[in-house]
Amino acid sequence: MLELIGSGLVSMWLEMAGVHIKPLEPIDVLTLQSSPSLIVAPDPNPAGITTVQQYLQGLATSRLVAANTVQSQGIWIQSGPMLMANHQGTIPLPAASLTKIATSLVAFKTWGPNHKFETLVSATGPIQNGVLKGDLVIIGGGDPLFVWEEAIALGNTLNKMGIKRVQGNLVITGYFAMNFQRDPLLAGQLLKQAFNHTTWTRGITFQYSRMAKGTPKPQVAIAGTVKVETQPNPQQTLLVRHYSLPLKQIIKEMNVFSNNDIAQMLADLVGGHFVVQSTAAQLARVPESEIQLINGSGLGVENRISPRAVCAMLMALQQEALTQGLNLADLFPTSGFDHRGTLHARHIPAATVIKTGTLNDVSALAGVMPTRDRGLVWFAIINRGPYVPTFRSEQDKFLQHLIKQLQIAQSVPSVLTPHLGINYVPKLGAANRNEILFKS
Repeated sequence: MLELIGSGLVSMWLEMAGVHIKPLEPIDVLTLQSSPSLIVAPDPNPAGITTVQQYLQGLATSRLVAANTVQSQGIWIQSGPMLMANHQGTIPLPAASLTKIATSLVAFKTWGPNHKFETLVSATGPIQNGVLKGDLVIIGGGDPLFVWEEAIALGNTLNKMGIKRVQGNLVITGYFAMNFQRDPLLAGQLLKQAFNHTTWTRGITFQYSRMAKGTPKPQVAIAGTVKVETQPNPQQTLLVRHYSLPLKQIIKEMNVFSNNDIAQMLADLVGGHFVVQSTAAQLARVPESEIQLINGSGLGVENRISPRAVCAMLMALQQEALTQGLNLADLFPTSGFDHRGTLHARHIPAATVIKTGTLNDVSALAGVMPTRDRGLVWFAIINRGPYVPTFRSEQDKFLQHLIKQLQIAQSVPSVLTPHLGINYVPKLGAANRNEILFKS
């Protein structure tokens, strides 16, 4: 059994203070040695244990959690093969958007970092004098980041091909979403509006203003309505193949903003939440009982993951990324490099790669932090209770205290340095991702 040094004295002090917190749980080494991603040895440095005990003490004494509910908080801290601290770390808890780590891992393993989703554009009639005499057909391929800029660029490509008006309908088939709207009829209505700049709203105009200077405004007026069909008309001519951003950039944007719709689309495309659950457990080499999902986004307290499984999935994804010349910082927000999304207003130690998770009564934080004394330190914290903003603040203080104990790394390690630099924003609406297939 692992000896968790120092927990007895701290627990005794807490008992004397009237706060009843059980000692940190020991872990049976024999049950873990079969998996190299799990723990095989205890860490002789008590920094992790004492930091966790002080953190739990702080939650209890500040009444963020009742003394009898401290055990519903989950923490796991690991450095390489060494377990630094564990508090309910193998118990599945509502993990909120930490679920997106599982979705990221399975999507990355399934397709690889450079995969691009394809959206096909077809016509059911001839093009004469700028008029498509038939329907314009969109065959969706699951692109989860098809937004205004992508639609504007696609409309410009149709104009470039000489199409200015569609006599028929806009027909949506396949798995098509736009602006994270997954209802195909509503997504199609947004696309129809984007294609014709004379119908733009203020919001579309604003997104257009962020595109490259000199980008044309498309004018493809569709006379008919938007229709959804399960099967495309076999009598059609392919016009354009639109390529999405590379998967690595889609995953990064999903995690930076913790976007639920992107996550759910990726989960659907790999086969659903059961596939995400079982595949993630297999890749992370943890019992499937520690990853219990009802979707790919984390919405709902029924999504439960143990802190240990969270860390194991992050390590598995880092390993997969390194084989592709990437790392976790290319897929998740990194303190000091990314200043958007869920990192905003957080006080996370520099070069820490993180994923946040939030529900009404859940605040979670997981990631990896470079230190001088313990190298890469992997952590997962899951808090239950109604005080979400305060939990966030306490999580940040916890990491700041831990880095003080283990010392700041002298430099950012290459394995946690994003390849695209500081605050990189992907180029949406790039014309070169539209391949013209129709030759007039």
